[in-house]
Amino acid sequence: MPATREVPRFDPVRVRGGNRSGRLVRHRRRAVAVGLAVTATALVAAGPRDADGARGHPRARPPVHTASAPGEQAAHPRRATGSVTAPVRIADAAAVRLLRPGDRVDVIAAEETGPGGEARTVARGARVTKVPEPVEGAGDSGALVVLSVPRATAARLAGAGVTGRLALTLW
Repeated sequence: MPATREVPRFDPVRVRGGNRSGRLVRHRRRAVAVGLAVTATALVAAGPRDADGARGHPRARPPVHTASAPGEQAAHPRRATGSVTAPVRIADAAAVRLLRPGDRVDVIAAEETGPGGEARTVARGARVTKVPEPVEGAGDSGALVVLSVPRATAARLAGAGVTGRLALTLW
């Protein structure tokens, strides 16, 4: 066995800038956030380059339409869901002048079958999108208002406007 030697005395070694790994341990949350950001950036940069849209979001296919004649295509694609804008003629033009875009209204249909006819609510909480200026010489035909409603409600509004007079209540 070799003889033991004494270790000479020397000053401690000091590294400029401190211990970086210790700093990362102390700021663990920040280090994880930085690591995630770097990883996400690397994944986006390394991913495939498609001109077909964003990755992970499949493109919506347009619905298949039936044409009115063989070989003829449908004129307008249909929206599957969501709101549509529906122009509605309200019998009381003065009530329409109270409206502003963004207002919510209920539309009520009064049947013209005689005195004391039935009244029913056709649309609830419809959002006013536009209040067109009244047309000169329109007489007592009411006033037009454009509402944003679900597709099924727009169909009910159109039918009710043909068979009766429409009124509205403000929210």
